[in-house]
Amino acid sequence: MTNHDAAGAVRPLTLAWVGRHLDAGERIVGTEVLHGGVTAEIRRLTVAARGGGSRALVLRSYVDPFYVEHAEDLLHRETAALTLLAGTGVVAPELVAVDPIAAQCEYPSLLMTHLAGRTVIDDGGLEACVPLLARQLVAIHAVRPATRPRDYVTLTTADTVVVPRGADAAVWAAAIDVIRGPVPPFAGRFLHRDFHPGNVLFDVTPSGPAGPRITGVVDWAGASWGPADLDVAHCSTNLALLLGPEWGLRFAEAYEEAGGVLAADASERLYWQVRDGLAFSEEVRVASQPWREAGRTELTTRAVEERLDAYVTALLNAAS
Repeated sequence: MTNHDAAGAVRPLTLAWVGRHLDAGERIVGTEVLHGGVTAEIRRLTVAARGGGSRALVLRSYVDPFYVEHAEDLLHRETAALTLLAGTGVVAPELVAVDPIAAQCEYPSLLMTHLAGRTVIDDGGLEACVPLLARQLVAIHAVRPATRPRDYVTLTTADTVVVPRGADAAVWAAAIDVIRGPVPPFAGRFLHRDFHPGNVLFDVTPSGPAGPRITGVVDWAGASWGPADLDVAHCSTNLALLLGPEWGLRFAEAYEEAGGVLAADASERLYWQVRDGLAFSEEVRVASQPWREAGRTELTTRAVEERLDAYVTALLNAAS
């Protein structure tokens, strides 16, 4: 078996578990670490068939003690989401096997099919993909599960926000006041809950006459029920940090142009936009590291803090 990365080796118990879920005559011939994940280790497994040919699977394992504690819930949610999406037009990985309590593996793990395509986070190609992201999110919100998933969770409070160094204290105080208010009423929708360019795969073949197209959406561990505004706000914040504040402001417009429906009241929209922006203040270092690993080396922690400050300021200015 070939390891394309020395860290790519699958642990013995997990390797045996995967083997029990392969087709007859198949065997793992290669592993490769997939970078970009924050909460779990992700590996691509190359599986060869006895008569020739091969396919790829993806193995997600929660190894960090903090996430191991929450892995059972995360894996149950992702399992339910992948099962649900198999009968829809939203392309997601197919579930192969799951061990949510590490009964057979070293760590809680999920095995799924591998989707073709790649993420696009460079500041040139990503701009062309924004309308596609908006249409894809509208399609996700159109899914109607027979059993409603658990309600969304937001952990950021007025007391946990981290004001970036050098930011206008008055602006951030006003932003924090926005989330002190009551949660606006909303019509519930099926949410991805971590929808952003890093979790969307594209075919960007230069020779393609139709331009880039989405080949699938991954990382459904946060799938839940809540306001469409929350998913839109999360993608908006990511775009603001990757491309600049103006792109964060534009995404809500792109979502509506694609047929999506957001809160009718501007103050209600602002609540969700600001809430997600402030949530990033607590995890700038963690959120920006995968972007640098993917080639956006200019997105240092400090640079992302400055973009976040500019975006929060832009949100409040647009609302005034």
